Amino acid sequence: MRLISWNVNGLRAVVAKDGFAWLSKFKPDFLGIQETKLNEEQIPKEIYNLGFANLSANSAVRAGYSGVMSLHNFPCVTHKSLFNDDTEGRVLQHDFKDISLFNIYFPNGQKDDERLKFKLEFYAKFLAYLDELRKNRRKIIICGDVNTAHREIDLKNPKANSQTSGFLKIEREWIDELLSHGFIDTFRAVRGDEVAYSWWSYRFNARAKNVGWRIDYFFISEDLRANLKDAFILSEITGSDHCPVGIDIEI
Repeated sequence: MRLISWNVNGLRAVVAKDGFAWLSKFKPDFLGIQETKLNEEQIPKEIYNLGFANLSANSAVRAGYSGVMSLHNFPCVTHKSLFNDDTEGRVLQHDFKDISLFNIYFPNGQKDDERLKFKLEFYAKFLAYLDELRKNRRKIIICGDVNTAHREIDLKNPKANSQTSGFLKIEREWIDELLSHGFIDTFRAVRGDEVAYSWWSYRFNARAKNVGWRIDYFFISEDLRANLKDAFILSEITGSDHCPVGIDIEI
């Protein structure tokens, strides 16, 4: 099964650029989209013609903000967030077999201290919820824009960004904690210390210079390690300031 995640930073804009033409080559069974910036009534008709059997969406109360969408070719039970009051449309949970698959647009903490606090609280609530699922023997897959680079290798200029939200010690420590609770960063598990990024600022010609950050992830629980066959970053795919990331996994 091939699973791909992409923060599109505005779904309608990507559709207008024919930004999903690459799907015919990579043929994912699941596509998790973040930052759709629309409600269900505004979903472009082209999305329904991408070849997926199922579509789920979670939109923010605030118009033109946040939002996640999942397209998939397998039956599942879908929930919006079960661990926090999700007025910002950040979470979709898909339960099938003994697996819970999450498509999440994690908060950005760069605006101010209040948003950083919100981000850290979101992290904490989510990890506590994952622990409960694991107690019930659920296997876990998490994909999405985590809005934090984990290690110095995961961004071009770590020292210059050490006091910037997205690379703060306290944010990076949450990823450490997630891994210590029995989760795997799939890209690192497969690719080792390969340098690759998934987000580039629109400023300063950053993408052309490859001055980027790896902030989009697939995490899996340890009990799926043997099922993981590949992990990849599709840096050649344009249309957003992020590129798609994905895994191949036997399920």
